[in-house]
Amino acid sequence: MSPDPKQLRTALGQFATGVAVITAQDRRGGLIGLTMSSFNSVSLDPPLILFSVDRRANSLNALLEAQGYAVNILSRQQEELSNRFARALSDKWADVAHSLGHAQAPLLHGAIAHFECAPYAQYDGGDHVIVVGRVLRFSANPEAEPLVFFRGKYHSLKSGDERTPEWPLPIHY
Repeated sequence: MSPDPKQLRTALGQFATGVAVITAQDRRGGLIGLTMSSFNSVSLDPPLILFSVDRRANSLNALLEAQGYAVNILSRQQEELSNRFARALSDKWADVAHSLGHAQAPLLHGAIAHFECAPYAQYDGGDHVIVVGRVLRFSANPEAEPLVFFRGKYHSLKSGDERTPEWPLPIHY
């Protein structure tokens, strides 16, 4: 018996995540941008990350054929970009400040981290495709506040309420 998809989505929403925009340039030079919260680190040696893309995404094939892509971790001030790249718009890129990274993948200005990646592997993930990328270059702004997604809404982290966990153990990273 399969779980109810709506109830499953609600339960999965109990896990707070950051928000990323995956960017790339397609074979014809067009820019691709997709918002997602399904981003994870995989390995430090080799340096690998992963994200998953819905098979119904208009940009899926172009992204999978791209020579490289960038993962842009959004800051708290970038809600508008998250919303913009979450929709199938005719021109998502109008007035979006960016520079070009590996394989001409756009690096969004103001993001708190960028990971410039080469394709590494793709896996079947049911109604999604799991994309694994090899990190070639990265940058981070540890002072900026992340955009957090929880229970279907954006949230802030309250500064000053941080505590160091007993994990992750060094073996996890």
